[in-house]
Amino acid sequence: MVPLAAEPIFHIGTFPVTNALINGWIAVIFFLILGFAIRGHATLIPGKLQNFIESTLEWLMGYCDQVTGSRTKTERLLPIVASLFLFILFSNWVGLLPGTGSIGRWEFLEGKMELVPLLRPIGSDLNTTLALAVFAVTISHVFGIITIGFFKHANKFIQLGTLWKSLRKGGISIFVAVIELGVGFIEIVGEIAKVISLSLRLFGNVFAGEVLLTVMAGLIPFIVPTPFMLLEVLVGIIQAGIFAILTLVYLTVATTDHAEEAH
Repeated sequence: MVPLAAEPIFHIGTFPVTNALINGWIAVIFFLILGFAIRGHATLIPGKLQNFIESTLEWLMGYCDQVTGSRTKTERLLPIVASLFLFILFSNWVGLLPGTGSIGRWEFLEGKMELVPLLRPIGSDLNTTLALAVFAVTISHVFGIITIGFFKHANKFIQLGTLWKSLRKGGISIFVAVIELGVGFIEIVGEIAKVISLSLRLFGNVFAGEVLLTVMAGLIPFIVPTPFMLLEVLVGIIQAGIFAILTLVYLTVATTDHAEEAH
């Protein structure tokens, strides 16, 4: 059975390097090599690889335009959203390659011998999905502060300025300001809920797929698991897409002023 926590393969000092982390490093190194290779060979008349990448980026930009409503905003946010999408997708697809989950070393754990695989999809490690979710939500606030300013962005959550003005006006305005302040605290809870929702959604779907493939391969190791692997390919695309689109939505909302929202 697939354990909930990613297994450490070796340690750098006191820092444990898990099999899920190695999987993530493979994805990072792959895209770094690909990026430098394309940058060094980019031409005005693109070859097949450059043409494919440019077409993909153009399609992604058109899709993101439907969320942001602005090509300028899309160009600012696409590098983050596309990086998350490709990183999650590639890392999870690497987990479907032969040898992933089956090549490793045997260790004596909890009174019995267990196989510790060298590679594990990053989505099946809650630590990794939680880190990605924290990054996605945090970067949305960073962009919000940079775009509309600290006080305007903070005013979306804690409207202390409105409360101070209402104290001077008195009457029903104080009651309305207190309600708006309470709504702001609810928004803060909502930001925490975003992190939990993003991390658990990605972890749950990928981990469930790992368990399914492990069970099917244990029962009938040939032919039968193939349809389930194809299903996991589709699930990988969907989950990476959902994570990226939700991140784009968070970024778009955070970089939109209240006046623009009202408009």
